[in-house]
Amino acid sequence: MQSGNVTTPFGRRPMTLALVRRQIAAAEIKPGKAADKWKVFRDASEARELLGLQDRSLAVLDALLSFYPDNELRQDAQLVVFPSNAQLALRAHGIAGATLRRHLALLVEAGLIVRKDSANGKRYARKDRAGEIESAFGFDISPLLLRSEELAGLAQQVAADRAAFRKAKESLTICRRDVRKLITAAIEEGASGDWEAIEAVYIGLISRIPRAPTLSDMTSILGEMELLQREIVNILEMQQEDGNISANAAQNERHIQNSKPESFHEFEPSSRKEQGAKPADDNQTKREPVRTFPLGMVLRACPEIAMYGPGGAISGWRDLMSAAVVVRSMLGISPSAYQEACEVMGSESAAVAVACILEREGHISSPGGYLRDLTRKAARGEFSLGPMLMALLRGSGVDHRRAG
Repeated sequence: MQSGNVTTPFGRRPMTLALVRRQIAAAEIKPGKAADKWKVFRDASEARELLGLQDRSLAVLDALLSFYPDNELRQDAQLVVFPSNAQLALRAHGIAGATLRRHLALLVEAGLIVRKDSANGKRYARKDRAGEIESAFGFDISPLLLRSEELAGLAQQVAADRAAFRKAKESLTICRRDVRKLITAAIEEGASGDWEAIEAVYIGLISRIPRAPTLSDMTSILGEMELLQREIVNILEMQQEDGNISANAAQNERHIQNSKPESFHEFEPSSRKEQGAKPADDNQTKREPVRTFPLGMVLRACPEIAMYGPGGAISGWRDLMSAAVVVRSMLGISPSAYQEACEVMGSESAAVAVACILEREGHISSPGGYLRDLTRKAARGEFSLGPMLMALLRGSGVDHRRAG
């Protein structure tokens, strides 16, 4: 280590190993590297939240860069600026002294500048006989040049996240409107179904939207709202095909009907044959893949599966599928039945089906036989995970298991 690469802060400001690493890294910038200082500043501004900076911090950084005479930061240039606090405060729009010092510390902590203090803590430059700066003490802005590509990447990430958030928010707004109007139309026109229960699910989803939602919040709730929308449309389409909009509500118990809380009918897969449709030729039946739903929603509907995951928790689809293998054995489901389910539904959907069966095992006399039945119906395109998950989400927080 060259001693000239590292300087310690003046006065009571502590020295840390992080500061040592930053100073050494700044001294090892690739020869010939250059970057536009205002482009780097814009990238840092875009990524301010990721860097832990505030608007005032950026005003101070802007002021510091204004004291560097060139627009281009170069590796072979003198990258230390040495304005006084009074000069900095003036260019930072009259910021107070204490506030200035706090935001200078934040910039140092974020790794965008490095203090290069003189023996007495003063900021100044020493020039040679030719008038060129020989050494300077103040703030080293070379970390901005060193991290220019990193800051550009962070700025792109923030822009992409912002666009994804805007898209998710727009999609959720449209989906909310559609669900609200579909429920209202179904109630006003007397469509059969437990629309009060469906509306309760809708209100519950709306109440979960935080005042300041994140992208993760929006994505999760959007997935569940789209599921609710699909199930509502499914109910209305099935009634229209049967030509009996006001028919007995029992026809819809396989979807979202909840008129018998202790019954397991709401858990049954949908079947067009069972509702009076003409049987289709098996050779002409097209198998559609069983839809996979957001993992967060699956875990809220089936919380008991989590304890069988690696380390007693599930953090991804791979963990869920591992847990399903354990639960499959515990429920007495044969390896062949589970393998067939994976081949027909897909591994993720088969794991979700096992999680749902575990959640309501007290209502199923033969878990293996039930899974085989679901697999056969999935092969005919007559099975949807949606009603199973929605039934469990409606009953979340209430133990529906039978004693014994």
